[in-house]
Amino acid sequence: MMNVPSRPSSRAGLLAAGAAAVTVVLWASAFVSIRSAGAAYSPGALALGRLLAGALTLGAISLLRREGLPPRAAWPGILISGLLWFGFYMVALNWGEQQVDAGTAALVVNIGPVLIALLGARLLGDAMPPRLLAGMAVSFAGAVTVGLSMSGGGGSSVLGVVLCLLAAVAYAAGVVAQKPALSTASPLQVTTYGCLVGAVACLPFAGQLAGEAAHAPLAATLNMVYLGVFPTALAFTTWAYALSRTTASRMGATTYAVPALVVLMSWLALGEVPGVLTLAGGGLCLAGVAVSRSRPRAVAAPAPREGAGEPDRARDAV
Repeated sequence: MMNVPSRPSSRAGLLAAGAAAVTVVLWASAFVSIRSAGAAYSPGALALGRLLAGALTLGAISLLRREGLPPRAAWPGILISGLLWFGFYMVALNWGEQQVDAGTAALVVNIGPVLIALLGARLLGDAMPPRLLAGMAVSFAGAVTVGLSMSGGGGSSVLGVVLCLLAAVAYAAGVVAQKPALSTASPLQVTTYGCLVGAVACLPFAGQLAGEAAHAPLAATLNMVYLGVFPTALAFTTWAYALSRTTASRMGATTYAVPALVVLMSWLALGEVPGVLTLAGGGLCLAGVAVSRSRPRAVAAPAPREGAGEPDRARDAV
């Protein structure tokens, strides 16, 4: 008899998918805000300001919800993800994208989901079905196409490539470390204390932040605060919620929708009309995500042949 999914499990699946969608949209919006804030703030100062805004927002929500401290078993994952993903990743990515053109950044940084799949399979036992692998390959090709088509033709330095590569590795390692922590702590706890760990790790940039904030345009500072409240506090929490309900590999593949949304948001917010190649790359990104998150259809059992019922039942009873 075919099992029909219960309404609660179906509702949980819809909530997880909705949380993943919120994450992707807000992370895509971050690229538009970083253009403004990054012109006035150095990489370390921008990362610290963003993390402080995020930690204050998350801390206030956690106090209102009386979340309390995470269990001891969750702290190794929180510390590792906080240091690598919230801290090192943000600084390295901000710095690296100042050194390389958009095409190189897209090529290097978007190996992150691939590394998540490999690390997830090795360390977490995540399955790697053919649909996931095929979807990630299609999305990666689309991300590179978007990056190359939107490149301004700037040069690429060895330092910039190395920084983007380190950012991708830190992102992947942080996600894989975060997954086990979510088995004992809530998504809000994991995100709040991970963000706080990242902010503490970035405190050496406090002097730069104070000096640059005194002369930065108001728009740049507001964009930095936006980055902390929405793409960090809210989006990382919805990410953790969705990650707690699926595999790290599948969640990593979902982030390939970000380049396509960046194209759309740049079009709407900045008036940057995308070319045919950019649109094609965005389409590939979305198509790959759809493939990677799809599931094979259940094959219905064949109807018994006329006159063959008794032999079939006898065979099944053996």
